[in-house]
Amino acid sequence: MSKKDICSYDYEELREEIERIGEPSFRSRQIYEWLHVKLTDRFQDMTNLSKKLRERLCEEYEIAKVEVIEHQVSKMDPTEKFLFELGDGNMIESVLMRYSYGNSVCISSQAGCRMGCRFCASTIGGLKRNLTPSEMLRQIYQIQRLSKERVSNVVVMGTGEPLDNYDNFVKFIRMLSDGHGLHISQRNITASTCGIVPNIHRLASEGLQITLALSLHGATQEKRRQLMPVADRYSLEEVLEACDVYFRKTGRRVTFEYSLVAGVNDGPDDVRDLTAILKDRNCHVNLIPVNPVKERDYRKPNSKIALDFENKLEKNGINVTIRRERGSDIDGACGQLRRRYAAANVRRTR
Repeated sequence: MSKKDICSYDYEELREEIERIGEPSFRSRQIYEWLHVKLTDRFQDMTNLSKKLRERLCEEYEIAKVEVIEHQVSKMDPTEKFLFELGDGNMIESVLMRYSYGNSVCISSQAGCRMGCRFCASTIGGLKRNLTPSEMLRQIYQIQRLSKERVSNVVVMGTGEPLDNYDNFVKFIRMLSDGHGLHISQRNITASTCGIVPNIHRLASEGLQITLALSLHGATQEKRRQLMPVADRYSLEEVLEACDVYFRKTGRRVTFEYSLVAGVNDGPDDVRDLTAILKDRNCHVNLIPVNPVKERDYRKPNSKIALDFENKLEKNGINVTIRRERGSDIDGACGQLRRRYAAANVRRTR
């Protein structure tokens, strides 16, 4: 019999489960605190539980494995990258970034990705599987345990497309922001999507207060299709309308992520087209000079072109910033560390 994933039970589900096995409901509060506040990964450490209950928990339940395999620390800025191994051997990445306003963690929502964005290392090799709520939560828990520092902001922008793992992703958000756990404000949580239109509409109706970040990368349907296969399914017009619905229903300003790719989407026409679609929208543009990936031919523009692009958008009334580059000396782009580790293992087994 396979063990139950106890860390994926929300507070009420765990209460019902513990009562079902004949234990008083206060035991569920104790267990939930051990898992989601004290961040333990061993039932044996739950010292205010009886030995008999701890043994039963060990027999029937598991705390999902999210184990650090590699840990990189940048020499250039206060950034650390983590490669985690899951219970089935799949690998995922997370990043800790320290800022003056607090610590931000970028996590993965899937092992691999099937979206196929041309410039992204995460999608090379395709999708392996979705992550459970516990596997998403425990990336944050492990980093907070290892760093011994509070995480105040969470970005779901690592490997995977969160809206392609919709139910697990929404449950993760609710558990992360719940007062019985880490209680991270939903306003401090950002999720990035390449634009799965039906699920943007679903998310807008969930009653959440997270920031939606749309991976735009092209200001016309033709340019977007060149970079993102998802554009073959959902038109730019549909995606922008879904973002407008999200803003109307939540009051949360949408961020548009725009990876600057040299010679592809960084020219004067691109500034004009981007201004045309965003000038009347309450939004923010995050310009991201693309991180080179050795399996791809795309290059980042030089800093002068990037600054010129930003300045022209600002003059046209667009709220815009260039994302500060972090962790460029430690496999900075999403998927790079995982890809390098996998390639090294292949070489060792030959």
